[in-house]
Parts: sequence; C-alpha cells; structure tokens
Amino acid sequence: MKLKIGDIVPEFKSTLENDEIISSDMLAGSRYVLYFYPADDTPTCTTQACNLRDNYMAFSDQGIKVFGVSPDAAKSHRKFIAKYDLPFSLIVDEDKKICNSFGVWGEKTNFGRTYMGVIRTTFVIDEKGRIENIIDNVKAKDHHNQILLPSKYE
Repeated sequence: MKLKIGDIVPEFKSTLENDEIISSDMLAGSRYVLYFYPADDTPTCTTQACNLRDNYMAFSDQGIKVFGVSPDAAKSHRKFIAKYDLPFSLIVDEDKKICNSFGVWGEKTNFGRTYMGVIRTTFVIDEKGRIENIIDNVKAKDHHNQILLPSKYE
C-alpha cells in the first residue's frame, strides 16, 4: 500500500540509537519528520544528515522534531551521530518493519544491478498524526528546504 498526503501515519515502535523506546503514540501531538535513508556513513546519506544538522535550528524554531530511520543497528547509529555531531536521533529498524509499513523498502537498481533496499523518502507528520508531506525525490544537499519550503519543490 502506498501512503498518501492526508493518511494517518502507520503505527510504529522501535528504539533509538541510545536504546530508548520511540513510537508513533509517543510522538502524537508533535510535528515531526521521519526521513528514511539506506545506511549510516555512506556518501549521500551523510550529505543528507549533515544538511539536516546544519539547518536543525530552522526545524527547532518551527517545533519540528527530526528522526532518521534506517535498517542499521543502534551501535552504527551511535557512531554516525558522534562522527558528524548530529543533533537528532536515529531510529533502529533492523527488521525493516517501519520501512515496510511506510512503503519505503523495495526494489532498487544501481549500476544495472537490482536489489532490495531503502528507497530514500521523507515524511512530514503533523500534530494529529497525519502525513503532511511526502518527499520521494530527495535532494540531499538541500533537503531542509524540501521539508521547510515544500511549494518550491512541488
């Protein structure tokens, strides 16, 4: 099932890099971003994370929480956060349940090779738990503007 703007966010529960529990229920009443990315410490994923880091105050000023989601383990997330001084948390999704419920785990092709992986996608969720925006053409170097200024990219 493909999610659409206006849909209720799928329920999820997992852990953060620090082993704290995080869930959709815990985020109810907050505006937040879930950005799905393939792997910690890879070139495009690092560019995207650093862009969000460098513009983190713009999210905070608007009351928007930011969370990255990937199939990496908590230990990998901790190293990635420490290496690039990321001010936001990363959600562990080793079993790919969250990726699957958001429809971002799928077939990808790179250099003629087909494989399964995370399709880089960002969801902006409003205080009522509805999907406010879906960004599936992520521009890693300018991702903050795609989130904060969506009309520019529509």
